[in-house]
Amino acid sequence: MTEQTDFQQQAEKFRDRYQAIRDEIGKVIVGHDEIVHGVLTCLMIGGHCLLEGAPGLGKTLLVQTLSKTLSLDSNRIQFTPDLMPADILGTNMVVEDQDGKRSFEFQKGPIFTQICLADEINRATPKTQSAMLETMQEGTVTVGGHRYQLDKPFFVLATQNPIEQEGTYPLPEAQLDRFLFKLIVGYSNRDQLSEILDRTTKGVKVEPQPVMDGAEILQWQQLIRQVILADHLRDYVVRLTLATHPDGPHAVDITNQYLRWGASPRGAQTMALAAKVRALLEGRFNVSFEDIRRVYLPAMRHRVIPNFEAQAENVTSDQVLLEILDRVPEKADDA
Repeated sequence: MTEQTDFQQQAEKFRDRYQAIRDEIGKVIVGHDEIVHGVLTCLMIGGHCLLEGAPGLGKTLLVQTLSKTLSLDSNRIQFTPDLMPADILGTNMVVEDQDGKRSFEFQKGPIFTQICLADEINRATPKTQSAMLETMQEGTVTVGGHRYQLDKPFFVLATQNPIEQEGTYPLPEAQLDRFLFKLIVGYSNRDQLSEILDRTTKGVKVEPQPVMDGAEILQWQQLIRQVILADHLRDYVVRLTLATHPDGPHAVDITNQYLRWGASPRGAQTMALAAKVRALLEGRFNVSFEDIRRVYLPAMRHRVIPNFEAQAENVTSDQVLLEILDRVPEKADDA
């Protein structure tokens, strides 16, 4: 009973601290509640987030606000076609001491931070994009045979513009798979746009207050992993993932019709962890079916690859995944 009470208290504290961050971000960011929630979920899990949306919707401002609220270092990298891997990771430079002796010294690149905004990441060449793979998966940088550890927590928030595709390079599947969530940033509604104008045209600047540091974030990341995922719920996550595999034993009709490749095990891992965050925010220490359903789309939309037929008929990944979510039962037939 004592252990259960302790878990309950920790869940309540997590919810309060999480809400404190959202309240501070809300002082600067108008609307986009689900986007803010998705970004914070990725951060609390210890993963990365990809935002897709038109320019001017507040993606950069969100990162700046997040870094101030969390007392974390942040850097912004503007991805362009001429950007090189060394511009991101850093490079060995020849330096000369007072005695005239020369030696190599590693000059760290902008990736050496805690929150990295990779702005318009799909504008860089595949060679430059690949420089992000090790940092996102391992949290390390290898240059000249030396491995450098990045400070924790380390969080990449990447953006891409879905409108202007000329001169862009689609992210390779291996890199997309390293993002926990892909979130679609939409336009503000009438009331939100009015509020934005009211806040930004009067010359009054609101500064968010820091409410959490990196050490506390790491503690919450450990707590999240202790949330219980029962066997039948774990099986539900597995079946939802396997249902995206064309011609597989768990595939539904729309999978075979419109998908070329399905989700990797990282998709299942993301669903499980994100559902645990949802459970804690509801004051529970165990995952429910609804927790899993609510994180399914952002966790999976960038991990499935539509085939030619889907592209020809303008069928999106979201449409396919929502149909899969509707068709896969909570209880397995062989249970």
